[in-house]
Amino acid sequence: MKHSILVFSVMLFVVTSAFSQKGKVFDNLTLASKILNGERKYAVYLPPDYDTSERRYPVLYLLHGAGDDQTGWVQFGEVLRITDTAIEQGTATPMVIVMPDANTGKRGYFNQGDDWRYEDFFFEEFIPAIEKKYRIKAEKRYRAVAGLSMGGGGSFMYALHHPELFSSACPLSAYVGPLTMEDFKERLKDSDVKYTQVEMKAYFKRHNALELLETVPVADVKSVRWYIDCGDDDFLYEGNSLVHIAMTKKEIPHEYRVRDGGHSWTYWRQSLPKVLEFVSEAFHQY
Repeated sequence: MKHSILVFSVMLFVVTSAFSQKGKVFDNLTLASKILNGERKYAVYLPPDYDTSERRYPVLYLLHGAGDDQTGWVQFGEVLRITDTAIEQGTATPMVIVMPDANTGKRGYFNQGDDWRYEDFFFEEFIPAIEKKYRIKAEKRYRAVAGLSMGGGGSFMYALHHPELFSSACPLSAYVGPLTMEDFKERLKDSDVKYTQVEMKAYFKRHNALELLETVPVADVKSVRWYIDCGDDDFLYEGNSLVHIAMTKKEIPHEYRVRDGGHSWTYWRQSLPKVLEFVSEAFHQY
């Protein structure tokens, strides 16, 4: 009898331990950057079995919005709880989630002048360093990008600038870029970066999702799986709607979701489980 109780207790402990495993988040990590001339912070989510396995994992680069930093998705987006739950329920595969800081110094995910070459940093320094430090499968199929607001814009541009690198892109409540040159000129009034007329037009074309959909080969755009989500009360609804229409006209497959809600963490916390499920489909070879 005592032996049976002991065996049962051991089995219960093993089962309980398996289900109680939690992922880990580190939100104050740093990476030296020559391009940005300093230390850059980032946060990372490691799945529950990261420390106990030797496997390599797919990776999601999750971008914050304007005014937040690398801790935004951790503190307000509850990435740890939501991802652990999705993995436990089987709706998401275990993955590494990396959240860079694009708010310290200047703000934004794109190159601005000679002293803020953030996009160069992201692709030339950040991704290679992350995928060397962590056990990550460094292939297009196992790499995804998502983000909200400013980070949604980053998701659009990064996947359109480098469709060869990402299997999925999930812009949430995204700033798709200025819709007209007049809008762009108005935004530049508050910027310390000055452009010539030629530079202004070139920047506009490279940092506007609608413009890029006209210039990036359709086959390249189709090589990325797209999940676009924007609330019906969001002030950025127009740009997202226009991207949906443009993709539909070009017969580019994409998921387009409009739910009740505005530009808020309440909305994005509800978006994250679907994002995790969507990118996992590509990671699993849907």
